[in-house]
Amino acid sequence: MLRELSIRNFAIIEDLTVSFSDGLTVLTGETGAGKSIIIDAVHLLAGGRGNSEFIRHGAKKAELGGLFQIASPAHPVYKKLDDAGIEIEEDTIILRRDLNDTGKSICRVNGKLVPLSVLRDVGASLIDIHGQHENQELMDEKQHIHLLDQFAEDQLAPIQDKYSKQYDEYRALKKELASISIDEQLMAQRIDLYQFQMKELEDANLKLGEEDDLLDERRRLMNFNKIFERSSAAYEAIQGETKGLDWIGNAMGALEDAATIDEQFKEASEAVTTAFYALQDAAYQVKNVLDELEFDPARLNEVEQRLALLQNMKRKYGATVEDILAYYEKIKTELNELLNRDEILQVKERKVLEMEEVLYDFAAELSNVRKVAAHELSEAIMAELRELHMEKAKFIVNFDELSYFDAYGKDQVIFYISTNVGEPPKFLPKIASGGELSRMMLALKTIFSSSNGVTSIIFDEVDTGVSGRVAQAIAEKIAAVSINSQVLCISHLPQVAAMADHHYFIKKEVEHDRTFTSLAEIDTHARIEEVSRMMSGAEITDLTLQHATELLNMANERKKHMRSII
Repeated sequence: MLRELSIRNFAIIEDLTVSFSDGLTVLTGETGAGKSIIIDAVHLLAGGRGNSEFIRHGAKKAELGGLFQIASPAHPVYKKLDDAGIEIEEDTIILRRDLNDTGKSICRVNGKLVPLSVLRDVGASLIDIHGQHENQELMDEKQHIHLLDQFAEDQLAPIQDKYSKQYDEYRALKKELASISIDEQLMAQRIDLYQFQMKELEDANLKLGEEDDLLDERRRLMNFNKIFERSSAAYEAIQGETKGLDWIGNAMGALEDAATIDEQFKEASEAVTTAFYALQDAAYQVKNVLDELEFDPARLNEVEQRLALLQNMKRKYGATVEDILAYYEKIKTELNELLNRDEILQVKERKVLEMEEVLYDFAAELSNVRKVAAHELSEAIMAELRELHMEKAKFIVNFDELSYFDAYGKDQVIFYISTNVGEPPKFLPKIASGGELSRMMLALKTIFSSSNGVTSIIFDEVDTGVSGRVAQAIAEKIAAVSINSQVLCISHLPQVAAMADHHYFIKKEVEHDRTFTSLAEIDTHARIEEVSRMMSGAEITDLTLQHATELLNMANERKKHMRSII
């Protein structure tokens, strides 16, 4: 769960650090005080899209940080961090993101620099933000199958894994087929090109390591005179009359005689003897090379031409000889496929049909599991909606079979709902109001909160536009979600604020012609006053204070009852 959030130079927030606890935390305050700015900061911290406009005026960068504690090693974020090479110490994960005025951002996880994609992937396992305008999962029919699959994950996962492996092979084979199935003119052009390139490469007769050998040979040929002169001088200095080897031979004989008289000279005698024979061998080696040295201007020209050919081949076909040879094998295979196109097409088409039969069986298994889960999900959602005073709602999961295979099988899953008696269920986004969509999403969050692994759920004014008994039902539903997951909620409803385990008040102030947002936890009397203000508006009376106290007491009793049941 999110333990601490720090925000610096972000919008109208100059410097803010706040600690969070388990359960339901509610943030309240006047409109425009900066409540949603805090949610924006959390959204960016979890990998959301940001820009320099979020940076507080006059600052060079905005700094966001969040400390999370994850006690269970089975939490999916552990694997994601392990894949990214990031260690977790003491069950702690620290996300950090700096937004610069250049528009770029720097992301860190546990102190390690990571791409934004990694921060986003990790953030998705830690935080789930749902706002009043963020019902895309319900509005987008393509997302409905993902919601259903999430509900049936335990039953679907083994079948989906088998299907996915087969589907990946199927897609690769279909891609190969598409590359072979080209028009005749393009095929003829490609055959001519490949045949020309293969002949050019075969004539070049490239060999691995050849270029290094040629470069060494060119260096020797270009420095022939220097090599000959220096090696000749070395040989003369060692082997010449009354030169190095003669003198060392004299020393060797003298020390051998001395060693026969005094053993103290034995070690020196052996060292000089070893050096004598080593120099003698070196002299023979130098002499052999000198005897073979011969300057050949024609060979130098051949080497230069061969190197030029290699450079030309590299410019056309690859950065290295290895790349060129790999390209040769590639076009050789493609040319063979083009020349034997009809036969290969038939083989691959038969293979595709065989794979489609296997895929169809897996897809049928997936569909059967989904249909069972769909009935259970419908029952669970309608039970939740009844508690949210949508007693007459009828929710069904509609299935259609796709004419093709996709990554999830052949099912097209669309949520249908009827909110009025006598009306048939229709595509959910077309008939559900904003308040109904919010209640639908809240029902899903309640169902998924104990199993989806997300440590912190954030609701940003999902209760907008509701009141009365619906507001109370939403408050209790959000509180129910907070029993299994940490919940942060921005709300204008006193019913929601009353259900909070922790209540923070956000206010905006102006000092020295600058706007500042501050946040502080309130309790007891201050909390009664805030709930009273939310109930009545700006004016707080004895009666509203009495009503607020009563609402808070009722909420405490309701929370005790809910926890005892769960």
